[in-house]
Amino acid sequence: MTNQRFTFFAWGAVVFTLAVILWGDVVQATGSGDGCGAYWPTCKGEILPTFVGYETFIEYFHRVTSGMALLMALGLLVWSRRIFPKGHLARLGMGLTMFFMITESLLGAGLVLFRLVGEDASIARAVVAPIHLINTLFLIGFMALGAWWSSHPLHRPVWSGQGVVSWALALGFVGILLVAASGALTSLGDALFPVAGSAEAVSRALTPGEHFLVQLRIYHPFLAVLTSVFLLAVAVVVARLRPSKYTGLIALVAGVTIGLQIVVGFANVWQGAPLYTQLPHLLLSDVLWIGWLLLTVSALSLGHRAEPRAVAVSGAR
Repeated sequence: MTNQRFTFFAWGAVVFTLAVILWGDVVQATGSGDGCGAYWPTCKGEILPTFVGYETFIEYFHRVTSGMALLMALGLLVWSRRIFPKGHLARLGMGLTMFFMITESLLGAGLVLFRLVGEDASIARAVVAPIHLINTLFLIGFMALGAWWSSHPLHRPVWSGQGVVSWALALGFVGILLVAASGALTSLGDALFPVAGSAEAVSRALTPGEHFLVQLRIYHPFLAVLTSVFLLAVAVVVARLRPSKYTGLIALVAGVTIGLQIVVGFANVWQGAPLYTQLPHLLLSDVLWIGWLLLTVSALSLGHRAEPRAVAVSGAR
């Protein structure tokens, strides 16, 4: 069972939520996380605050758009339960989307209320930052899966009996999450301890006594490159071993995204992580995560083999 209007709105919500995620990076990069003070969900204790600086506007705009994304997720959850039968994968996707949307809101509130924003460089913030980003990946991932399943309900992944393909795809998920976690620490270090370029970043990282965020951020590029090579190899193997209408195309898109990510990531490191390279770097990371999810459900599903047959039977009737 499918619904084109639901699918269209769901993918629109995915695009909107990606924009909200990117604006969240603007909040951190500009040090605007403290723009509304120690207040949540209000801003400076007001529903509509007085904008005395750009920090307040940036943080307030992020809160407003985050609230809109939450309402979209809630609407998709209710809508999916009204139009899809019990057990439909779209309902599962939107249910998990709502769960991670709630945890995302709680994490954001915690950052504000515990003052883990602005110039704070504590261990607590360094712990929460990767958790926050990984939660964001699960949020946008399940929203995309819900949108995909609303038009491809037979793509139910089966992990058992898939041999090396399932293991390779699973290791790919682990690699992406590890790179994301290290990237969150690197991004935090770039925001709190900016550098002019890669040479200064390496020099400061190797200087005894520097802050741990400065020392840790040099490891992210190496982990990202190694993971990217592995993901490319897996995408090629999966496309060959699990040929279908969608798997090859999704593997190709994932491969192109990985290539672009390497280029943009190199530029980000070389330029000292300016905002104009940080944002496309984060966007490509989210797109790759979504692509890997779709590659997995397509490659590990037997549904694509049944779809053409179902269409033929329907036409015969």
